[in-house]
Amino acid sequence: MITPEPNCERALGIRPSVSAVSFDEEGSRVVRRIHHVGIVVRDLAEAYRFYRDTLSLPLVKEALIRDQGVRAALLAAGDSEIELLAPLDASSGVGRFLARRGEGLHHVCFDTLDIHAALAVLNAKHVELIDTAPRPGLAGAIAFLHPKACCGVLVELATPAEDAASDGSPVRLKRLVVGARDVKQTAGVFRSLFGFQEVAMNDGPRTMLAVGRGAILIVPSEEVGGTEGMVALSLVALDFESLMAAFDRAGTKCLRGTGEVTLEPASSHGVHLHISRYE
Repeated sequence: MITPEPNCERALGIRPSVSAVSFDEEGSRVVRRIHHVGIVVRDLAEAYRFYRDTLSLPLVKEALIRDQGVRAALLAAGDSEIELLAPLDASSGVGRFLARRGEGLHHVCFDTLDIHAALAVLNAKHVELIDTAPRPGLAGAIAFLHPKACCGVLVELATPAEDAASDGSPVRLKRLVVGARDVKQTAGVFRSLFGFQEVAMNDGPRTMLAVGRGAILIVPSEEVGGTEGMVALSLVALDFESLMAAFDRAGTKCLRGTGEVTLEPASSHGVHLHISRYE
């Protein structure tokens, strides 16, 4: 588990990055931003109490997706979203995930301008795919890559029906933390597949990759209990004091630092969640 640290951006030596769009080597636009991060939960109504009511993430849409065996909801988090996935029954893929791993991070979805072109690029690179053609999903036209293709991370691509509008969310997604046995190799895979640019940091074992306004931080798996794959989310609160007051009212269990807080996963449905006042 990663513990909070006052102004961790300065401590890591991260230089501010401009909003970036990722490209493949031929110059075709592939990924524009992190569209959403998917979280498996046991009960959608219960998860709303934290993500919608306490964090104040606006509900964008909710739907029953029978072919995936889930009831799903998207909640706005800045220019990205959080997707909550509750299985309809234990036999679905998400139901089996819940039985095996419990609640927690499930997948990351990247917004791509043209999902057909993106899949063609990945096919040409002989990337192992779950979906070789797009299909309808809550985020638009979607397709999943096999976790083996992205070092144990389940990646979804989506072309939304329309561009996301500004939502006024008081909390925005800052970065996704990924544990890796070999940080440089994992970063190289994401850079090769999606064209992500590396954000300058102090010399060390970590690598940061820019994805639109957000980022993926890849850390050694030994720093996060030996876990490989998605391990934590980092958010920015526009009004940190008001959020802390909301946590107090809800009885949210967390560890507070100077300008930064780490929630106990039991409070955030299995997610190691870090929230900061700093951009």
